[in-house]
Amino acid sequence: KLKNYIYKFLLFFIFYSITINSSGQQIISSTKDAKSLLEAYLSPLGNGLGSGLNNGWYNTGKPHKLGGFDVSININTVVFNDNQKFFDINELENFRSSTTKTPTIIGNGEGANVTYEGLENDINFTMPNQNSFSFLPVPAANASVGLFKKTEIGVRYIPKYTFEKGFIGEGSIDLWGLSIKHDLLQWIPGIGDIIPLDLSLQYGLTNLNTNFQIESQGIKQSVNLKTNASTLNLILSKKLLILTVHGSIGYNFSSTDFSTGETQINFGDGDNSDIISIYVPTDIEFKTQNSFRFNVGLRTKITLITLYANYTYSEYPVLTVGTGIALR
Repeated sequence: KLKNYIYKFLLFFIFYSITINSSGQQIISSTKDAKSLLEAYLSPLGNGLGSGLNNGWYNTGKPHKLGGFDVSININTVVFNDNQKFFDINELENFRSSTTKTPTIIGNGEGANVTYEGLENDINFTMPNQNSFSFLPVPAANASVGLFKKTEIGVRYIPKYTFEKGFIGEGSIDLWGLSIKHDLLQWIPGIGDIIPLDLSLQYGLTNLNTNFQIESQGIKQSVNLKTNASTLNLILSKKLLILTVHGSIGYNFSSTDFSTGETQINFGDGDNSDIISIYVPTDIEFKTQNSFRFNVGLRTKITLITLYANYTYSEYPVLTVGTGIALR
């Protein structure tokens, strides 16, 4: 069910189409221009996925004792702002429009009418209309165990899963991640044992791969999206009866690769409208997304059951809520 949930969300936000209007048959074959357009349009999705995947790793600064463990499920909801939901296509070389705003894949509103000036004759086309949400839920299932020297390791994993999704097509998804958390106060002689706080250094890495076979509205293509996300955090927490308050400061790293097979996109039927073809690049490496992050949260634990929530302030803010079972 969790795997089902994850790929449904990814399919919902990744699926897209481009509507073209042209006065004659033309071909856009410039890899540079196609890359700049697709990156401006798609990269907020990849960056949002990276930010979401960097969350949900911890809800306290205290590592498990030796043999202690926890299993948890959480939803990391990425919140998008207007700068991520729209872009100015006039900032791209060889693209011009009378408007300065057109939706990205996670935006809302009508697509801009655009003129492409990269050929001998200009081509006019329309960017996609979008009706997306302003947020992206990224679910995660984690397990962690305590080792020696107040060190804890964690994993998250979804084996490769093949799916079919009606008119959207078929494909696969897999995910894995690793983390480590280590207590720092134990290394401060005479002070670490008397300070009523927990202070740890945490590092997490997550890799997401998804593949689609899409055929819709004249588009046939194989789409691969690979997101690598990592985060480094300094976590401070304090336990008060059944409540634990925590805060952290850290840094996010994420990168996204978008690839397709050799793709020709045709529009128009040749009878009532003219035909235009666009060749898109086979591989696109989006710009790496790096940013500071600040996180505050609260956890409650009753016997073995934990409930927690936290909020991460970053370029792509994230609200995390989750529950799990924890021992020691």
